[in-house]
Amino acid sequence: MSTIANSKEKSKLSIHQLTAAALMTALMCILGPLSIPIGAVPISFTNLVIYLAVYLLGTRLGTISYLVYLLLGAAGLPVFSGYSGGLAKLAGPTGGYLVGFIFMAIISGVFVKKSHYKQIFSILGMVIGTLVAYLFGTIWFVLESGCTIWYALTVCVFPFLIGDAIKILLASNAGLLIRNALNKANLLEQL
Repeated sequence: MSTIANSKEKSKLSIHQLTAAALMTALMCILGPLSIPIGAVPISFTNLVIYLAVYLLGTRLGTISYLVYLLLGAAGLPVFSGYSGGLAKLAGPTGGYLVGFIFMAIISGVFVKKSHYKQIFSILGMVIGTLVAYLFGTIWFVLESGCTIWYALTVCVFPFLIGDAIKILLASNAGLLIRNALNKANLLEQL
C-alpha cells in the first residue's frame, strides 16, 4: 500500500518542477518565433531550447515544457517560427518537424539522464534525437508536399546539419555550466 502511495507522490509535479517547466516553455515561446527564413523550413532556435530543457530538467519535464509550447502554438499563439501559430502550421508540410521534436526531446533526455550528464553521451543522444526528428519531419514533408525524398532532404535537412550541430554543442556546454551552477546553489534538488 505504501509503495502505491509513494509512486503517486513521485508522479505529482511540485511547484518547483512546474515553475521550471513553465520557464523553459516561456523561453521556447520567446526564441521559437525568431527564425531565419532560408526556404521551406526556416532556421529556428526551438530545438536549442529543447536540448537545454532536457539537459536541465530531465526527460519528463523537458518534454512537458515542449508539449506545452506545442499546444500553445496549435491553439494559435504566434510562437512557431516566423511568429506563426495555429493548427494549419502544425498540420502543414513542416509540421512534422514540430511533432518530431517530441521524439527528439524524449531521446535526448533519456541519453542525458542515463549517462548522468556526461557530455559525450549527452551529445550523442541529442544527435540521435535530432536524426529521428529529421526522419519524422522529412517523411511528413514528402507526404504533404508530394515531392521526392531527395528534394525534401536538400530543402529540409542538409541546410540545417551544421547549424543543429552548433546548437547541440552550445546546449551541451551551456547546459553543463548552468546545471553545475544550479547544483552549487542547491536548486536542482527540487527538480
